[in-house]
This record gives sequence, C-alpha cells and structure tokens, in this order.
Amino acid sequence: MTTRILPAVGDADAARSLTTLLSQLPDAEPALPVTDSTALLDTLARLAGESIDELPEVVLVHERIGPAPALELIREVALRFPAVGVVLITTDASAGLFSAAMDSGARGLVGLPLGYEELAARVQTAASWSVGVRRHLTSGHDVVTGPGGTVVTVTGAKGGVGTTLTAVQLALAAKASGRSVALLDLDLQSGDVASYLDVQFRRSIVDLAGINDISPRVLQDAVFSHPTGLGLLLAPAEGERGEEVTDRVARQAVSALRNRYEVVVVDCGTQMNSANAAAIEMADQALLLVTPDVVAVRAAKRMVRMWDRLQIRKAEETVTVVNRNSRLTEIQPALVERITGTRVAGIAIPSQFKELQAAVDAGRMQDLDNRSTVKQAMWGLAGELGLLTAPGEAPGPPSGRKALTRFQGDRGALGPWRRRATDDTGSATLEFAGMAPLIFMVVALLWQCVLFGYTWSLAGNAADEGARAGTSAEWSGDGAGACEEAARERLPGAWEGGFNVTCGGGDQVYRAEVTLNVPLFFPGFDAGWTVDGGAGAAREGEQ
Repeated sequence: MTTRILPAVGDADAARSLTTLLSQLPDAEPALPVTDSTALLDTLARLAGESIDELPEVVLVHERIGPAPALELIREVALRFPAVGVVLITTDASAGLFSAAMDSGARGLVGLPLGYEELAARVQTAASWSVGVRRHLTSGHDVVTGPGGTVVTVTGAKGGVGTTLTAVQLALAAKASGRSVALLDLDLQSGDVASYLDVQFRRSIVDLAGINDISPRVLQDAVFSHPTGLGLLLAPAEGERGEEVTDRVARQAVSALRNRYEVVVVDCGTQMNSANAAAIEMADQALLLVTPDVVAVRAAKRMVRMWDRLQIRKAEETVTVVNRNSRLTEIQPALVERITGTRVAGIAIPSQFKELQAAVDAGRMQDLDNRSTVKQAMWGLAGELGLLTAPGEAPGPPSGRKALTRFQGDRGALGPWRRRATDDTGSATLEFAGMAPLIFMVVALLWQCVLFGYTWSLAGNAADEGARAGTSAEWSGDGAGACEEAARERLPGAWEGGFNVTCGGGDQVYRAEVTLNVPLFFPGFDAGWTVDGGAGAAREGEQ
C-alpha cells in the first residue's frame, strides 16, 4: 500500500533534507512541503472537503513550522482530521516533550538530525494507525468527511462599526436555520455579547485558561446555554483578566467549540492580541467590518496589512462587510474593495439605527423586528457566507446574490424566521393590492378636475376672441360669422365636436357666449357636462 505523506516544514534547508529522505522510503508518496501552519490546515481542509480518502495518511510537522506553535498545530490537526497520523520532528527528544506531543494527538516523534530507520519506523506506525481509523470510520453510518464545524470571525476595523451586533445576528441567523451554533466573545477587555443578549453570567473563557486539555465536560461547564439555543462562551466581566487568555487558550477553545457545534461565530472586537489573532488564523471565514468613511477605510487597510505581515490572514482570504451603507455616501463597496485588496461581501448593511435602538437599549437583540432592513441584510449576509445551510443540505458558502435569493425564497429551510419574513412580505403585498383601487380613483378624479379646468379656460379664451372679431366685422355685414369663426380657431380639434357659440346682443357691448363639452378622462369622450365662457367687446362706431 502506498503511504501519502505531507511534510510541514518552514525552513527551506530542512524541507530539502526531509524530502530527499522521504523519497527513499519504500511505497512512500511524499507531497510538496507546506511552509506554515495556515497552509497546512487549508490544504487538509480542502482535501477533507472532497473525501476522507483524499487526506494523506501521515503529516510530518517540523518544530519550527510557525506561526502557530508545533504542539498547538498538532492538536488542531488531530481534532479536525482524526484520520490523519501526525508525527513531530524535533531536536528535543526528551520524555517530557514526547509526553506533551502524545497529549496533543501526535502518533510519534522523530529526533533531529533525521535518520532513515527511525523516520521509516515512525511513518509506518502512523500510517498503519491512520488506515485502521479510516476503516473504522467508513464502516459506520457517521462518516467524518470534513474538518468539523465552520468558524467565522468578525473583526472591526475600528471601534463603533457594529462588530458585536453583526456577530450576534449571524449567530442567530445560523441557529434559526436549524444548526447548532456557538458564539465566542474574544473582545477580552470590552466584550458586549452578554449585554446584547441580556445575559447574567459567572463563567467565561478565562475559566479555561488554566486547563491544558479542554474536555467536552469542561467546555460544557464554561458555555452558557442561551434561551435562543446559542451556546455562549463569553469574555470576562473584569477586562484586566483578558490577559490570561493566550493564543494557546484561544486555539483550544475554538477547536473544542468547532468539534461540538456546526457553526462557531467569534467576536474578535477591534483590538488585536494573540488570542483573537489565533482565532482569525484558524477561521474558515474572516470578516472585517467597516463603515463608509475615510477613517474606517484607512483603519481597515492597516488591519489587513498587519494580518499579512504577521501571517495571520491574507487580504484575498478576508471578506470585508460594509456597515451603515447608503447610496448617498461617496465611499461605496467597490471603492472599499480596491483600497483594502479584500473581497467585499455582496450584501451591504444599511444605515438604519432607529430600527435597532429599542432592541439595543433593552439588551435583547434576539427580539429585533423581522421587518428591520438591518436584520434582513445581516441574515442575508449569513446566507451569502453559507451559514444558513439546512440539515441534510451540502455545506459550503453560496456566492453573492444567489445566496440572498435562496435565503429570501426558501421558506422551509430556514425555519420560523424565514416563514415570518415571507408572511410579512405577503401582508405588505395584500395591503398594497387593497389600496390600489383607491389610489387609482384619486388619480382619476384629479385628472378629471384638470380636464374640467382646461375646458373652462378654452371656453373663456374662445369667447374673448369671438367677441373682438364680431365687433370688428359687425359694421361690414357678418359679425356673427366672424365671431363664430374666430372662436372656433381658438379650440383644439378634440373640443370642436361639442362647440356652441352665441354672438351679438347689447347696445354698447358686443358679447360672445361659448359652450363646450367636458371630455371624460380623454379628449373626444364626452362626459355630458358643459362649461360656459363669456366675453364682451365695446362696439365700434361707423367710419
């Protein structure tokens, strides 16, 4: 049987030496080395997403892999990919390190400098163990084919951009779709998740700081079960205790939550430290919240560059979300995308704080009205990120507007919230349909009034022209004919059908009286109503 081996070595010289030695092993198929912990986890996740059989049997982790410590990386691989045998390569082959490596999930330890016999023995042992585990996994009904739950981190470019609100709503949206969800507050100095969800708590992530191995029982004791069904692992009430939460604690907490919940949303706040940096590095999707103003966009650009320098996250692997967006602002999402070099989410969150104020002041963000445009946008964002996958549906983030369309259209997959949202939309449609006849009636009456006034104006002008023409032609013999002809010339063709004029009368004043039919909605259709217009002109004496 061929043994597939994936080396994880950061040092170029060590990588060449290890590759040369691996190529000499019988029935070995070594892959190209990955150079850091992020690349290793991404590679394994991609292979696991295809099939469990695509994973390598053995992963070799060099002690100086970076940026994550080797033992923490081994623990992460063992938790997320239990069918992979991990072997640590180190210069310290002491009993203490061997015990720590085994506790982290390693299947063996190879000392430096490398020796052929020792390496071959450790690889063979780890490969045999991996094959046995896979045979056991594939024989049952529950086959592990992926890397565990989805981890999404939410980070603010600066303070006050809506980081916690977004994290809470994403978690609530995922829970409403029927998935098990945990919300981790890693804004260690000023975490507000508890305030947004009206929670009084005693346990926090600090209680896990002194524990080397977080078991399911220990995690259950630290996680607060919220009435909405969310599992909350909160920031400490005393901000100064946040310093006790190191990157090791954060990695263990995220890994433990990932293996218990289908979705893990992490509120990383706005201040970078080792704990939330570790969470962002481990995340399947990292969101960066920004508002459409110059200060926030500059802060987002600095944050993205810092992540890249520290090898936490690449810009192209980061999703920027524009909050408080408006069509009137000069900074639009496309400009944010160009400036930061990240991918901007297809759904921007509108600027409608009045919709949020009551729920924020009450500390009950779970009670936010379903008709809120902010809530609809955030839950649409959850759909775009793939957090709304229903049980039995293949996981994976749908792209762009397709996710929002599916989010708004599929009533069954999202549970009660989606049904209520659809019902609200249907109610609005029915209300509009009921008001439509009244609106059309009002518009028709206004238009008929316009036609009535216009006809009255035409009658008056025609009478005025007829009277002046009649008094001028009266002494020449045909004043009435001239009066009628002049009055008719002042009328549009559509009004000539109902035209009637009376000329003459009076001693000093020559009068013209014009009667016109008022059209019904359109000129040419008589309503049976008439208007009269009259005018007079002084008679001229004989020449």
